[in-house]
Amino acid sequence: MPCFGLVKQVVCIDYPRPELENTVNFLEAAQLSASFRSAARPAKPLKVVIAGAGLAGLSTAKYLADAGHQPLLLEARDVLGGKVAAWKDADGDWYETGLHIFFGAYPNVQNLFGELGIEDRLQWKEHSMIFAMPNKPGEFSRFDFPEVLPAPFNGILAILRNNEMLTWPEKIKFAIGLLPAMLGGQAYVEAQDSFTVQEWMRKQGVPDRVTKEVFIAMSKALNFINPDELSMQVILIALNRFLQEKHGSKMAFLDGNPPERLCMPIVDHIRSLGGEVRLNSRIRRIELNADGTVKSLILNDGDVIGGDAFVFATPVDILKLLLPESWKEIPYFKKLEKLVGVPVINIHIWFDRKLNNTYDHLLFSRSPLLSVYADMSVTCKEYYSPNQSMLELVFAPAEEWISRSDEEIIDATMKELSKLFPDEIAADQSKAKILKYHVVKTPRSVYKTVPDCEPCRPLQKSPIQGFYLAGDYTKQKYLASMEGAILSGKLCAQAIVKDYEPLIAQIPKQYAEASIS
Repeated sequence: MPCFGLVKQVVCIDYPRPELENTVNFLEAAQLSASFRSAARPAKPLKVVIAGAGLAGLSTAKYLADAGHQPLLLEARDVLGGKVAAWKDADGDWYETGLHIFFGAYPNVQNLFGELGIEDRLQWKEHSMIFAMPNKPGEFSRFDFPEVLPAPFNGILAILRNNEMLTWPEKIKFAIGLLPAMLGGQAYVEAQDSFTVQEWMRKQGVPDRVTKEVFIAMSKALNFINPDELSMQVILIALNRFLQEKHGSKMAFLDGNPPERLCMPIVDHIRSLGGEVRLNSRIRRIELNADGTVKSLILNDGDVIGGDAFVFATPVDILKLLLPESWKEIPYFKKLEKLVGVPVINIHIWFDRKLNNTYDHLLFSRSPLLSVYADMSVTCKEYYSPNQSMLELVFAPAEEWISRSDEEIIDATMKELSKLFPDEIAADQSKAKILKYHVVKTPRSVYKTVPDCEPCRPLQKSPIQGFYLAGDYTKQKYLASMEGAILSGKLCAQAIVKDYEPLIAQIPKQYAEASIS
């Protein structure tokens, strides 16, 4: 986003949508989407009950509906979106669960936007990654990806041209350390799941300063934890996507609140094909048949929901709370014990003035308490304001802060912001003043990708006939992300479509048991 004038002024300029359709990953995602639309229409559509209307559940329902089946999507809360949920306050302003970025390297997300006809709802930013400079308060360092070069040369040049964060010897040692990952491919990347980022960097002879300057910020952005906890597999997958695809690291913001601008179009699509979506439908327990398969879901209000197949698209922590006792020792489910959601805090602060020391972009704070942030009054059309800034910030790691008061969290945040905006923000509000704020705490967000989690991630098809899982924690190649959630839903829907014959054969048996009882 260019800035014009002698005094810095942030100006909003939408960049054209990048050409993504010719990448291998985009074409692969498009082919998977098309397989549902082109599938033979079932003689008797399956009624598939799906728990959780986050992106994984919405994706599962959307693609099952595309294949001719009848999804019933149950959401416990009164809002769509799960980890992308948002709420409107008394003033009509929205506040969200998280600061959500849509990358060019998200092929299933990009296909979904295209299938729904809402590509224009993504506001693409210039192809850059912008980091705050803690040793130079108020200043930033940029990695600018030249549009004229293909991948990986655009990424390599972006790194080489930045001399503020890494020295040339550090860049060379880092490049040498990365060579095995570049040559070893996916098998090598997956094998690094046993190392933390910090351990791997030291093993490869990469200086600790590289981790401090670059990978603390990246680790917190990717999974809300520091490099001494995060599995190196996560970093390698991200680097792989960003370096292999020309527009992989290019970022877009949604043009408004996710429930209305992204989730409702999916719901409208599901309903147009005969599916159903219900809010305020919290599940109390899973009722089993005598053979251990699912008979029905019992809701808090006493409703009994039966179906031909059942999908849990809730966070893994909720699934574990609702698992029937007889399932808990099955290895498929027992392995889930290692998968635990990571706490995260999302903060919105409305100020009494327009802040100048910012960009129309995502910014990496490199703060010990904050991860990434953005001035949403600039980056997002629905939240635009010419006179007042609204900063949305991710507070991470949040383990030690999740139980603290909102006031304590805001005080700590203001101290950090005074370093990012030294001329405009003071911790005591003697400069820019807070008009209002919202603090959204998620005690268990995406699963914590610590080492050795990969073997514990389940396939979407469980060993219980007619019971399936969806969610970014399930087995798919994009880990804990919006892309991972949507892909998991497609893979879950694919598994159910493939199981049509055995599932339909079970229906007479279920009806017989129901009539006997």
